[in-house]
Amino acid sequence: MQTKNKHFMEQTTLPNGVQIATRELPKAQSVAIGIFIDVGSRDEAAHHAGIAHALEHMVFKGTDKLDVHQLAESLDDLGGNANAFTSRERTCFHIHVLYEDWQKALALLSDMLLNPALPEDEWLREREVIFSEMSMVDDNPDEWVYEQHTSQVFAGHTMGEPVLGSRETLSSFSVQDLRDYLNANYRGGNVLIAAAGRIQHQVLMAEIEQSEWGNTANKQSKNRVSPKVRRGKHEMPRPMEQAQVVASWQSINITSPDKPIAWIANQLLGGSMSSILFREIREKRGLAYSIGSHLSTYTDTGLLSISCSTMPEQLEPCLDVLQQTIADICQNVPKDMVQRAQRQLTVQFRMGMDSVEGAMLQLGGLLDERTLYSPLEWVDKVNTVQPEQVQRWLKQQLETDALWTIATPERVS
Repeated sequence: MQTKNKHFMEQTTLPNGVQIATRELPKAQSVAIGIFIDVGSRDEAAHHAGIAHALEHMVFKGTDKLDVHQLAESLDDLGGNANAFTSRERTCFHIHVLYEDWQKALALLSDMLLNPALPEDEWLREREVIFSEMSMVDDNPDEWVYEQHTSQVFAGHTMGEPVLGSRETLSSFSVQDLRDYLNANYRGGNVLIAAAGRIQHQVLMAEIEQSEWGNTANKQSKNRVSPKVRRGKHEMPRPMEQAQVVASWQSINITSPDKPIAWIANQLLGGSMSSILFREIREKRGLAYSIGSHLSTYTDTGLLSISCSTMPEQLEPCLDVLQQTIADICQNVPKDMVQRAQRQLTVQFRMGMDSVEGAMLQLGGLLDERTLYSPLEWVDKVNTVQPEQVQRWLKQQLETDALWTIATPERVS
């Protein structure tokens, strides 16, 4: 089945459920290709915690045809860049190369996922690398406190578990466990192959039809249960120099029609140097070096979060001003701040149109939404939002209870 969005993309779904999407940019000198897998850490059973992230590492360790060094050299010979990421709901393997090399790039990515070698000696080494990655998170106060906060806000649900898993679960994985999980999940309807740049949809289709992708089927269906967003206060002492604060309110999911309103609200709340939180807490009072907000959207829930780093002796006045500022925002959002946020988002969307990789990553949204809007369509939607809609949305969000995580320094004697 093939559909064409007259504005900016083409899409085909193979009989086995694999989706192919392209955004042709005829004047580009490059092509970005992403193979998106609709599986993330929230889909892992307790004994599989961290396995998607482990596979993100391991597919780069060779294929049936190429050992780890030959694969690395083949990727480097293309002269572009190849990488991957794992999130709570998604895994993606992507590559950006010159347009004349995209067939080679697609063949390498496909070989990595369809015919990975997964050698045991490489897994034992790479496991140590992931352990080091875990230690890096522990050593970074901002990342550490956010992981702790997430575990509390989604307590009792896989959404609250670390994407990296744990040392215990990783130590229990065999290479056969990795292979079985990949073969069960990284196939068929869980797969979206997206490409943007100087590439034609029908030519990409011809390449994929000659590959093994059309013959694969996922053997394991996702059974996602919506998480409950917890509320309250969670205090933690830890040896560090600054106090860390994170607060989260339950918010919209990724398909909500309120996204343009939420984007504007987040931008003026704490998304820039002219935002309300930055101005009130850092610029006017000097109570924090780092202060901001961000919006996290998932398939069935979302969070509006505020994060802040301050000196221990400034924690109480910082919290007082933060809570008062939140209360004030619920009563009044200046019209000029809404207009500034709209301008900032307009610039971000339009400048993003120059990025081939950004266009490819946007196509990954087809795993969440049946119809994608072009950047210019989003600009139109953002600029039709009225100040009273933003005011109403922020009031609705911020007048509910949040989960507050407060990590304070614990001195070691």
